[in-house]
Amino acid sequence: MESAQEGLLTMGERIIFHVDANSAFLSWTAAYRVKVLGDPVDLREIPSVIAGDKESRHSIILAKSIPAKKYGIRTGEPLFQALQKCPKLTVAAPDYELYVTASRKFVEMLRQFSPKVEQYSIDEAWVDMTGTERLFGTPVLAAEKMRQRIFDELGFTVNVGISTNKLLAKMAGDFEKPNKVHTLFPEEMEVKMWPLPVRDLFLVGPATEAKLKKLGIYTIGQLAQTDCGLLQKRLGKYGQTIWLFANGHNADAVMPQPAENKGYGNSVTTPRDVETTEAAHQVLLSLCETVAMRMRKDHKYGRCISIHLRTSEFKHFSHQKLLSGATDITEEIFRAACSVFDEAWDRETPLRQLGVQVTQLTDEAYQQYDLFSGVSPIQYEKKLRLDETVDALRDKFGETIIRRAKFAQDPEGHMAGGLDKARRTGVTKPVPKEFEDDKAEK
Repeated sequence: MESAQEGLLTMGERIIFHVDANSAFLSWTAAYRVKVLGDPVDLREIPSVIAGDKESRHSIILAKSIPAKKYGIRTGEPLFQALQKCPKLTVAAPDYELYVTASRKFVEMLRQFSPKVEQYSIDEAWVDMTGTERLFGTPVLAAEKMRQRIFDELGFTVNVGISTNKLLAKMAGDFEKPNKVHTLFPEEMEVKMWPLPVRDLFLVGPATEAKLKKLGIYTIGQLAQTDCGLLQKRLGKYGQTIWLFANGHNADAVMPQPAENKGYGNSVTTPRDVETTEAAHQVLLSLCETVAMRMRKDHKYGRCISIHLRTSEFKHFSHQKLLSGATDITEEIFRAACSVFDEAWDRETPLRQLGVQVTQLTDEAYQQYDLFSGVSPIQYEKKLRLDETVDALRDKFGETIIRRAKFAQDPEGHMAGGLDKARRTGVTKPVPKEFEDDKAEK
């Protein structure tokens, strides 16, 4: 099989890997329990899930084992429904501190294969492997080495998708799971990708799927062969985008980030689909509260605001904007996040996960004021002092001591994403040696 796949390559062609940890939260929790706690039961081998407290509004399935999947349990569904399907289901609480550290080790491992690594989410990344054949062999052989080394040294499995661009590599990585290596070169699209339901195409959600079906488009291949002008007429610029994707066109380069942390971000999976702008903005505000608080604690300021969205059909997309200056003020980060969100969301596709990230960090704040911004240096200073006062109150008396009026009816949900409340208040526990944070050791 490898020789046939390698024959599809041409000299100098880009080789991109998409590497995705299989059921990451459950795998990382299982590895911790087995390797550190000595638990004889591996969560990956029994019906099990990662879910929040069943008494809270966050009691949804974050990750599931393969045996749990056989009961029809789905990621994102309420925990009580999963328990109805499998009463003996083992439920483990999420451990975000462990996940952040495991993710860091995961990316560090990828950088040992190539310096060009772009992390897409906590559990997946693209790796530009162009020109590494002399070091690791053919792309398929290199992917097998990568997959096996991650399992041997970090204790969890991954899927690796291989192609000549990021889009096709990601599509390949979503083929049969777990612990697999798949290729999807342009020459293979007609056989491997085009027969798939149009819903499986990156960025195609249920609302778009319904519109496409009205046009008689049911498969990715049918979409690829549809007149692009017709799609643009019916779906606007988005129609051209998905047409290009269906034909395997994606010129985005892998954008490597430095090894050290260069951003602050949080995301949250909501207990029910987000279907209105108002509800989305409230979730974004809760995320900005925790992101900005962490930035102020570390005396960092950011200029690039990104939002990351995952639809109810598990399609992921992101958008970003640059500010005129670098800030750590909650209100400014929130305002920018809402602006980016409003540009990115089609207002039709339900969302199940939202994230906010601040990058392009500096050690000093700076602002560019003008006559039309409506913000003066004095106003900026007042906002900063207010945020610092709120941080101090929460540190001393707890996070619920003060919250914004929007969260008057939801005192527990006003600071979402990232570390849970116990983690943010300093409760820690040992992590496995494989997941140790080098900075913490120092």
